[in-house]
Amino acid sequence: MDRSIYRFVLRYSKREQIMLILLAGVSYPFLYYSYDLPKQIINHIRAVVENQSQGVLTAYPDAALPLVDLQFTALGWLVLLCMVFLALTLINGGFKFYINVFKGQLAERMLRRLRYELYARVLRFPLAHFKKVSQGEIIPMITSEVEPLGGFIGDAYVQPIFQGGLLLVPLGFILAQDPVLGIAALAMFPVQGYIIPKIQRVANRLGKERVLTVRKLGDRIGESIAGIDTLRASDATAFARADMASRLGVIYDLRFHIYRLKGWQKYINNSLDKITPFFFYLLGGWLVFAGDLDLGALVAVIAAQKDLAAPWKELLTYYQQKEDTRIKYEQVIEQFDPAGMLDPNLLDPDAAAEPLSGEVAAANLTYAEDGSDPAVAGANFRFPLKTHVAVLGSGRSGREEVAMLLAGLLRSTGGRLTIGGRDVAEMPAAVLGRRIGYVGPQATLFSASLGDNLFLGLKHRPVRPRDLMRDAAADDARLKHESERRRHEALRAGNTGDDPDDDWLDLESVGVADGDGLLARAHEVLEHVEMAGDVYQLGLRGTIDPTRHPALADAILEARRRLHHRLEDAGKARFVEAYDRSTYNTNATVAENLLFGTPRDSRFDAARLAENDYVRQVLTSAGLDQTFFDTGLQVAETMVEIFADLPPGHEFFDQFGFFDSDDLPDYQRIVAEAGRSGGASLTDADHQRLVGLTFMLSPARHRLGLIDDQMQDRILQARRLFSDDLPAALRDAVAFFDVEQYNAAATLQDNILFGKLAYGQADAEAQVSALMGEVVDALNLRGRVMEVGLTYQVGVGGSRLSRVQRQKLAIAQALLKRPDLLVLNEATGVLDSATETRLADALQTEMAGRGLVWVLTRPALVERFDRVLVMHRGRVVEDGEVKALADGQSRLKKILAAE
Repeated sequence: MDRSIYRFVLRYSKREQIMLILLAGVSYPFLYYSYDLPKQIINHIRAVVENQSQGVLTAYPDAALPLVDLQFTALGWLVLLCMVFLALTLINGGFKFYINVFKGQLAERMLRRLRYELYARVLRFPLAHFKKVSQGEIIPMITSEVEPLGGFIGDAYVQPIFQGGLLLVPLGFILAQDPVLGIAALAMFPVQGYIIPKIQRVANRLGKERVLTVRKLGDRIGESIAGIDTLRASDATAFARADMASRLGVIYDLRFHIYRLKGWQKYINNSLDKITPFFFYLLGGWLVFAGDLDLGALVAVIAAQKDLAAPWKELLTYYQQKEDTRIKYEQVIEQFDPAGMLDPNLLDPDAAAEPLSGEVAAANLTYAEDGSDPAVAGANFRFPLKTHVAVLGSGRSGREEVAMLLAGLLRSTGGRLTIGGRDVAEMPAAVLGRRIGYVGPQATLFSASLGDNLFLGLKHRPVRPRDLMRDAAADDARLKHESERRRHEALRAGNTGDDPDDDWLDLESVGVADGDGLLARAHEVLEHVEMAGDVYQLGLRGTIDPTRHPALADAILEARRRLHHRLEDAGKARFVEAYDRSTYNTNATVAENLLFGTPRDSRFDAARLAENDYVRQVLTSAGLDQTFFDTGLQVAETMVEIFADLPPGHEFFDQFGFFDSDDLPDYQRIVAEAGRSGGASLTDADHQRLVGLTFMLSPARHRLGLIDDQMQDRILQARRLFSDDLPAALRDAVAFFDVEQYNAAATLQDNILFGKLAYGQADAEAQVSALMGEVVDALNLRGRVMEVGLTYQVGVGGSRLSRVQRQKLAIAQALLKRPDLLVLNEATGVLDSATETRLADALQTEMAGRGLVWVLTRPALVERFDRVLVMHRGRVVEDGEVKALADGQSRLKKILAAE
């Protein structure tokens, strides 16, 4: 990257900078005449006033347009001059507006280019560099630290020229009117030009210290978040706060010093700016008295002098901004140019990715980081690519580094590693990423859907543009135009023009012809890693839009009918209490019975139903408001009595589910207050909390005897009122239950079940789930349900999945692209031994005829491999078939014995 921000700006925006400078130059004549016209207007008015003795406004002798035989009255000439002045004012404003907008667009475009280039360089960092620099340093540099650079980039060349011109034009006008006044106008500039840079140099040094200190602060905050469990377990939070306070104190001192320097700068500028008018009024008045300057010229000169301050301040601000920007740019560039970066040509997605074949060979292979002892020290091995190889060794044997060298994630610092005679270090990413699969000990998932992560290994480059009409029911031409505009703008900013919404899936590499084939292959791979069941369950808990998936919605309705028939035929209908609009569901809560539907958003959230104005109106209309209050009070009294002597976290809190131990004191207070006043003195908030307890009641679960038949009938009446009188503004807030309709707000599982599992029925959940699975399979819906499961959002870093699920998904991702070589680097350490053994058998079968290198965490699996490499202190100390090495006094035998 360019070390100078000026070279960076000039390289990528030379044409735009020239255009801005030309625009600035064209604007100067208009600006000059906007200063000259007030002089003419004032002198014209003065001349007319002196000729008032004529009694009427007559033609003014000079009121004629050049080259045109037109004469004007004095008033007409005044109007014409004022109109020209107004036109010049608008033209000058137009120039400023256009230049500012042009600068802003250019600045944002160049900032976008800079951020894109920095991010692209992060993708080329050697992996070892990430051990020395943290996310807390890199992220702020790309996001917040370069933000001020954008504004300067637009101003880099045009600002000093444009503002310099705005300064020179009025200064030239003043000099043209009177040289003495011109000298007075110039008097203070040298003084400011001498003092301000000296102050700025100190501010620059402090600013550089501040940036570095803030960057380290972000790093420490990141460490605290990552190690919060260690801080708490060590009772070191007080020390952490003290350390943070100290760092914040350093930043405070730096910033205060900088503010003080800037205050001095403003004070000096403002004081010197006020001295110039003193000279103008004194000298200008004396020149008018002496007859050497007319009054109109003095007024115009004073007006021009006022306009000197703004561009001069802009130039001083530009100078300060230039120095700040230069420091920030140099610091950022320094951090994004580490040694050992990947050649950008190796990341070309269009590079040929021919299949790998031949032998894997390492000759004196060495890898070391920054002069430290080599992790791999002269390793030698050779085996056919199709071989299944196990790698064993101690923690610092170099086995992990060898796996990463094979995958091309690390670059050797000595020796040579080849596949089919090709040096792995020189292979482009198109070969490494498509022909080699790698899974490390800790899978990294992105904050996207499960499917997006599974198919990530197939997204090398766009295969075909997206179907715009599929994504939005809008005018196709408008969408295409907008898509093309965004692409054009991306290219102008030096970004890639590829659209992430295009179809990127490389179906050919998977060996399938269409999306259905890809889903079938994904299902097969997920079965291999024993994650198909997890994805199926996630799919059952997912939702779909029936308008976009009408066939699936209809199939789910058919599954609903078949499930309830199967329950009837199997004598298990008692396991599920189906929804019936005319019947109270005793296994559902009062809230669920009242709504008789699924809330689409938070407006009818069950936890806050008692606060909803419309719900309160319905309860009042049904005569249930006092009943719900009384019932809630009885629940509170009962729970307070049961929970009074229980320790926090007791199982009864979860069993009843009304509130936890933290809320118990509040309800004790409410019950006591209600006992004294009968509820009259309770606040509205307390009243709502008691009503909320009623909404949580379920007769079958809680068995408190508070929801009798009469109350159930009244709640059914309230149910009808709720749906019949629901305002139009709230009709989209609830998806009501209908046995013949798919409920878009409910999950697939709830749509199939269409009821509540009965409490108290032994093994009801397992048996109903089994029957549901049989129905789903009978309708060939399992694949479609899994497709919904693939839309599950895995969370930041895959946090919504377990660690085992994350590892399984990573292995499935690597398998899906059918690699010629699969490298597993202690990737199954989180699995139990039985699961790992089954997975090993599945992978041996899946990778038959292709290469498999597995750094084992459990040596017992070594017997399943064709070959074993035993490493010690960075070298391969044993290499051969398992049976041959397991005899005698080999290191492999000792490792197996220790297992």
